[in-house]
Amino acid sequence: MPNIKSAEKRVKIIEKKTLRNNMIKSGYRTAVKKFELAVANGEKELDVLFNNAIKKVDQACSKGVIKANTASRKKSRLAKMLNSAK
Repeated sequence: MPNIKSAEKRVKIIEKKTLRNNMIKSGYRTAVKKFELAVANGEKELDVLFNNAIKKVDQACSKGVIKANTASRKKSRLAKMLNSAK
């Protein structure tokens, strides 16, 4: 436990930011999984799911939850999956 008042504040702030980061990361992972599942099942509405997954990946990147190269790699792999499914 922190002994200094500013350290106690930082602990509270870090807890808030951790919850926010986990929420954003969970959202983008869920969107990617939904798209991958739709590709595996051969569904028709892939474009909507693809756009949603790309949007969530970009949001996670802009918030600093994932790095830019990771986001780029994810988007590239999703695009490959979309093109191979069509």
